[in-house]
Amino acid sequence: MAENPTAGLTQEEEDENIDYDSDGNPIAPATKKIIMPLPPIDHSEIDYPPFEKNFYNEHEELNSLTGTQVLELRHKLNLRVSGAAPPKPCTSFAHFGFDEQLMHQIRKSEYTQPTPIQCQGVPIALSGRDMIGIAKTGSGKTAAFIWPMLVHIMDQKELEAGEGPIAVIVCPTRELCQFYIVHIHAECKRFGKAYSLRSVAVYGGGSMWEQAKALQEGAEIVVCTPGRLIDHVKKKATSLQRVTYLVFDEADRMFDMGFEYQVRSIASHVRPDRQTLLFSATFRKKIERLARDILVDPIRVVQGDIGEANEDVTQVVELLSSGADKWTWLTRRLVEFTSSGSVLIFVTKKANSEELASNLTQEGHSLGLLHGDMDQSERNKVIADFKKKNLPILVATDVAARGLDIPSIRTVVNYDVARDIDTHTHRIGRTGRAGEKGVAYTLLTSKDTSFAGDLVRNLEGANQSVSKELMDLAMQNPWFRKSRFKAGKGKKLNIGGGGLGYKERPGLGAESSVSTQTTPLYPGHENLHYKPWSRHFCRISPTVTFGLWKKKKLSGCDVSHRITL
Repeated sequence: MAENPTAGLTQEEEDENIDYDSDGNPIAPATKKIIMPLPPIDHSEIDYPPFEKNFYNEHEELNSLTGTQVLELRHKLNLRVSGAAPPKPCTSFAHFGFDEQLMHQIRKSEYTQPTPIQCQGVPIALSGRDMIGIAKTGSGKTAAFIWPMLVHIMDQKELEAGEGPIAVIVCPTRELCQFYIVHIHAECKRFGKAYSLRSVAVYGGGSMWEQAKALQEGAEIVVCTPGRLIDHVKKKATSLQRVTYLVFDEADRMFDMGFEYQVRSIASHVRPDRQTLLFSATFRKKIERLARDILVDPIRVVQGDIGEANEDVTQVVELLSSGADKWTWLTRRLVEFTSSGSVLIFVTKKANSEELASNLTQEGHSLGLLHGDMDQSERNKVIADFKKKNLPILVATDVAARGLDIPSIRTVVNYDVARDIDTHTHRIGRTGRAGEKGVAYTLLTSKDTSFAGDLVRNLEGANQSVSKELMDLAMQNPWFRKSRFKAGKGKKLNIGGGGLGYKERPGLGAESSVSTQTTPLYPGHENLHYKPWSRHFCRISPTVTFGLWKKKKLSGCDVSHRITL
């Protein structure tokens, strides 16, 4: 074997050399630097402090809107919204409830009214809900996640030395990073100026040393590419332990560039009860799986005609007392199903498929059987007969039915529940094809509590109704019950204690006049005051004397005097 001349040598990191075409556009390098994901982390061993993420209270002008009016408003804004209990869309900045400091920066940026994605996205994010935003660049989506992010940050305690950011925004890498990073970082600085928040941009091609120095100095917001953030976390230049607000922007681009594992790695290193927002121009299968894995009860907002959802499949969930009742239910409905088109029945195991096919044949039904142990010629013949409608019914296992594309299928029956929600999604996608309508039935028993939670979220994501019986079954699963979003009023923006908004600088919910407002502490000592947001005594006049000599920096006030009380 030839000797490796570089064995044992450590490769020093080099900045990427970026080439440009004749129009000045960056050209992606032909080879990609391999960036290993972060190692797994056990969140149960970390004692995370609680935090608040719901700050939204519906404006009185929106209270009176009926369900029909809300649908009409979304249609006017060209929005499609799905998910559990989404808030009503706002139509003006007054509906968001922002304080004067932030509104001042918004007005300076020449915003006159919110864009459609902001109308719906801002109340969702302010509510503390996870969100999937399907919108193109230029839709105003950047501000839709930055403004609520500032509210979120300002409710939390100030960063201490050595702590990492509170909010992380992950953007595409390589040729797109310069545009996205610079743009989003500039927006964070512009609006963050309202509360003197710090933002750091971290991306490949920039100086590692300068970025590490900025991270170590402390910043509430980090805008980054996935690979470079992982590098800095590995080198302990920053930590993700304080992160409670996580944004993935242009997720489809990151996936196209092969950064799925890095994206998942970053998400897995942030505390599980965080708030996560995911934006993408498309909603392909990979993005759908990512959203299902890293988001909890998300609300999906689609602007325009992109990411069109398949609304041709109606899902029906049947809750039955026992497994034996499935057979009774199927035999009573099968003739009705076959009268409207072909029927595909899914079972989980080969043995079950053979048993069900045999029992149905004895009942006089003409059908085909498809499972993994059949050779290819047998499979092809069954599929051909089913496609030609010579066989009205097909009983199949999941592996055998992969890629089955037969427009005549009108009904899918999940006789056994799927092993996971990905498989379930594939199953129901066998009907409602080529513009045809279809119905997918899923048969559940009381034993299916673990799958019921996934099914609830699948139905909500497809804008389909969830019965009380199904929700009750899902709620028997401790994981689903614990992770389910909690509805209710949000925390008022002008209350709190010891958060970033209650430092010496004006904070969240504080009017500009509040920064000079003080309250007398003791009668006869009106020169000694207590600032409500600082929790510290401050010397207002040099005429006050103290009984003890002190010299200490308290909330920005240099105290060096004697007081007598």
